[in-house]
Amino acid sequence: MTSAIGILGTGAYVPAREVGNDELAARIPDTTAEWILRKTAIRSRRYAAPDEAASDLAAGAAQAALADAGLTADRVDHIIVCTSTGDYPLPPTASVVQQLVGADSAACFDLNAVCAGFVYGLEVARGLITARPGAHVLLIGVDVYSRFLDFSDRRSAVLLGDGAGAVVLGAVTEGHGILGIDLSTRGDAQDLLRIPAGGSRSPASPESVAAGGHFLRMQGRAVREFVLENIPPSVDKLLADAGVSVEEIDCFVPHQANGVLIQELAARCGLAGTPLVQVVEQYGNIGSASVPIGLDHAVREGTVEPGGLVLLSAFGSGMSVGNGLLRWGGGPA
Repeated sequence: MTSAIGILGTGAYVPAREVGNDELAARIPDTTAEWILRKTAIRSRRYAAPDEAASDLAAGAAQAALADAGLTADRVDHIIVCTSTGDYPLPPTASVVQQLVGADSAACFDLNAVCAGFVYGLEVARGLITARPGAHVLLIGVDVYSRFLDFSDRRSAVLLGDGAGAVVLGAVTEGHGILGIDLSTRGDAQDLLRIPAGGSRSPASPESVAAGGHFLRMQGRAVREFVLENIPPSVDKLLADAGVSVEEIDCFVPHQANGVLIQELAARCGLAGTPLVQVVEQYGNIGSASVPIGLDHAVREGTVEPGGLVLLSAFGSGMSVGNGLLRWGGGPA
């Protein structure tokens, strides 16, 4: 049984429609393009076409990751789709993705830890491969937040966009792959970021729609405080458990929540001088897709090199925290 499990390939997919700050500012009361850029460091984001759903974006990223890994869809044993904006309440979006990519023998399920979902999914994938050596997991983060925005609320409407990122995981040579993952949840902070209607507590109804209950609601200042209070201790614990110093990190890939926030987070974690992957400027906050899209971008740009130590950091509604440490490369075992 191998103990080294890592990423064999990465991929990303974003919709064609690009929405710049000027267009968005014209739609949101009391907002300018300059204000959006100053507060968020975001210049544009992508919105899905009317006929595109989460599964379509996820399948595009999945196919790119499979091609990068040199694997055909019939080699996939599990598909995990991390999303809070799936195609339907049921079936799971992963089952739709299975059909789209032709991974007919894969067991499929969704995972919802919102924007922290991808790092949570890494830990689940690691467990699946540990239990079944030789297995391959297709792990996808995807969100389509443009369908859940209240454009009268600039705190959230300026931040969010749509996209998908994917990785293929399997056995890699010893010394590479996932070195550690630290997960935690603060249920006492669950009210900071939510979509209040559409579930079993408040099912869809004319009243819930009229009240805007299906839009995303966020307490922006409190979310920022949560992130800066909870992420650095988790990073410290992860690195201490792995026996790695913060100075050894070669690349930091955080959740792309807000460009100003992630710069501050890097400094709080002692990573101000570490290469920081920042795709939020062109894509905005794309939920559970942020980390895998950022990772794919870093691989394509050469920011992540074989043997390098990569720190992934994610946080999302719940409130959930997920940090992961990888030694990049190693190739299939």
